[in-house]
Amino acid sequence: MAQVEAIIAALAGGYAPSAIEGRREISLRHVQDSLAALEVADLHGAGLIADLGSGAGFPGIPIAVALPRSRVMLLESRAVRCRFLERLVRLAQVDNASALCVRAESWKEGIGCCDVVLARALAPQPVVLEYAAPLLALGGVLIDWRGPGAIAAAPSAKAAALLGLARRERVHYRTDSAGLNRYLDVFEKVAPTPARFPRRPGLARKRPLGADAKADGGAAR
Repeated sequence: MAQVEAIIAALAGGYAPSAIEGRREISLRHVQDSLAALEVADLHGAGLIADLGSGAGFPGIPIAVALPRSRVMLLESRAVRCRFLERLVRLAQVDNASALCVRAESWKEGIGCCDVVLARALAPQPVVLEYAAPLLALGGVLIDWRGPGAIAAAPSAKAAALLGLARRERVHYRTDSAGLNRYLDVFEKVAPTPARFPRRPGLARKRPLGADAKADGGAAR
């Protein structure tokens, strides 16, 4: 697919905010890893999708290419990465994706509007849950990439309950060159998120909901 090739070429050219080099590694560790989310059925009927901390455009841009009827918002707080995302979207002609230079907690226009929120290699899970919950519409889902050390820990369950979320499933997959076990944790918004969320920027990381946020394993990388 020409759009995917354009994405890989831009990353391999050395201009992207990514430490992974080589077309094969980019394809395996970024593109294919991103597209693992297509195993979650909710994604296919989503109208508005938000990719939190999009960085070099993953998973949001490959998902936008795969789902041309969905609208994908690439949220990235760092200006240099936003500029790269804007360039990449134009270069690959991904017309249904847009870069937003904003923190998840500050995107007021997105509150309650998203059918799906994506988070890959972003933060400990209780923090990701707090970023995502206010943005989701009732019945919407968060898809959170987790690395090989991830476990289903009590802090995440506690945070989810406080935010109106419930863990629905864990999808196991393998795509990277090391063949490591990786997971997609899927949370559904089953109740309204309390009005006190989102808290002001930075508090989710500084004072994570639940107990020890580090106990929930690593984000997928």
